[in-house]
Amino acid sequence: MERNVKLLVTVQCWPLAVLWGPAAAAPAAAAELPSAFAALNVNAKPFVPNVNAPVFVPSFLQTSAVEIPASDGRSAPDSRLEVSLTPPVENGATEADMTTEEETWEQKEEQKEEPGGGGGGGGQEDLGGGGEMMEEEEEEMPMPKVAPAPPDAPKKEHVNVVFIGHVDAGKSTIGGQIMYLTGMVDKRTLEKYEREAKEKNRETWYLSWALDTNQEERDKGKTVEVGRAYFETEKKHFTILDAPGHKSFVPNMIGGASQADLAVLVISARKGEFETGFEKGGQTREHAMLAKTAGVKHLIVLVNKMDDPTVNWSLERYEECKEKLVPFLKKVGFNPKKDIHFMPCSGLTGANLKDPVPECPWYTGLPFIAHLDSLPNFTRSSDGPVRLPIVDKYKDMGTVILGKLESGCISKAQQLVMMPNRHTVEVLSLLSDDVETDDAGPGENLKLRLKGIEEEEILPGFILCSPDNLCHSGRTFDAQIVIIEHKSIICPGYNAVLHIHTCIEEVQITALICLVDKKTGEKSKTRPRFVKQDQVCIARLRAAGVICLETFKDFPQMGRFTLRDEGKTIAIGKVLKLVPEKD
Repeated sequence: MERNVKLLVTVQCWPLAVLWGPAAAAPAAAAELPSAFAALNVNAKPFVPNVNAPVFVPSFLQTSAVEIPASDGRSAPDSRLEVSLTPPVENGATEADMTTEEETWEQKEEQKEEPGGGGGGGGQEDLGGGGEMMEEEEEEMPMPKVAPAPPDAPKKEHVNVVFIGHVDAGKSTIGGQIMYLTGMVDKRTLEKYEREAKEKNRETWYLSWALDTNQEERDKGKTVEVGRAYFETEKKHFTILDAPGHKSFVPNMIGGASQADLAVLVISARKGEFETGFEKGGQTREHAMLAKTAGVKHLIVLVNKMDDPTVNWSLERYEECKEKLVPFLKKVGFNPKKDIHFMPCSGLTGANLKDPVPECPWYTGLPFIAHLDSLPNFTRSSDGPVRLPIVDKYKDMGTVILGKLESGCISKAQQLVMMPNRHTVEVLSLLSDDVETDDAGPGENLKLRLKGIEEEEILPGFILCSPDNLCHSGRTFDAQIVIIEHKSIICPGYNAVLHIHTCIEEVQITALICLVDKKTGEKSKTRPRFVKQDQVCIARLRAAGVICLETFKDFPQMGRFTLRDEGKTIAIGKVLKLVPEKD
């Protein structure tokens, strides 16, 4: 047995210089190798380590362990322990011994050949190998889940925050930073992201990877789907909806904004970036307008990248961005005194998100997270009829749907009706922000497992209603429309894409009923033959299929819509009345 162990040590990849001295290393290795392999007992029993024995640390490792810092920020003895423990674990494999042992001997032969004569280099290679093992172990670790709150804790108010703004303004990075600052992403996971991002030469993107989870989004650095995450403050429970900024994915952004109570418009203060985002083709304008149409009442404008060398927390630049934005936001319908709040921040460094910034003495307001916590509560009718527009659906041990409960309350085992197909369904289980509950109130993001309906029978835009109070559905309706941006005129027969709550459907303007004066609100006596940009009109629209909708007066969340065409938002409007179908 002793001889076996001795041979094992000889063939292990400790550098030859350590075992025999540097001068004799190369010739001694050449002479010893054949005899060592000849006398090797391949059929020997596997070596099972004594787990309780004190850790064996070779002398050369003790000196170098101090010099090489541990890769994930822990103390050096930890990394030393990991490295010295790995060989016995390999030997402890009892099942396919022969194959693995043969492989390891081949590998070790290769390792012997690689260092020509420099023994020290070999030692460092071995250490590097240990580091890789540690990295692999880290990769396998599952992401930590947030522990659900104790059941007796009082329910915090749910607020959905949508991050909107031009592409590359820093929406996902701010979202990731907030999750880190509130403890929803641990430091170790972020360090892993940072390492992976560095390998792709994208080290500033690592925070956004907390929200951009799929490979395509990470490779291009662009959000495509609306990312979701949760964080809590002392008084409220927030859901982050990270909307895509790219103009190709505006339909996804509308879906995200339709679930939001509060919008955070992220703009970049960096020279040139703010201007491109705000000009005619930029997404800053369009997103602000869509958020207002989607029913967002309160807007926080985060002036991001204030730490950039071209800005350097300059008050002049901050005021310049503010002056350009306020008139536009006012035009969209936000009240600058009550609905809009500006604040400077830096998503990458986390400045002014949780703690005030010393470099920015001129900003005296609360930091971002504290400001969110101090906002007044939203008024929601919990006694109204159940209305839950469906955002997404999938199969998972039954039919699962996702959506935000707009009004009413839903509890387990409740009978509901899926409109417009009038399927009666039963709620099997309820998840509010991935935490299982028995009942849910308005404003919460829910995942429901339903019984009595197949996944194929549901489409995004369908609505769950209480059986005694069904929502209206139809194809024809009258609406007041504001034409925002359209080069030519719009006549009856014009086709566009309608976005109403979470539903996307093609519509045709079948008739123009009258024009509305913007200032006085008076309606014209004669029917207009066409409408053009900046005009307000009442028109009759007909959808290609049956859609669920309500009048704006009865239920604002399901009565406001946008019309889009050729990748641009053309008009916003509200439903005035539903026209019954002629038989």
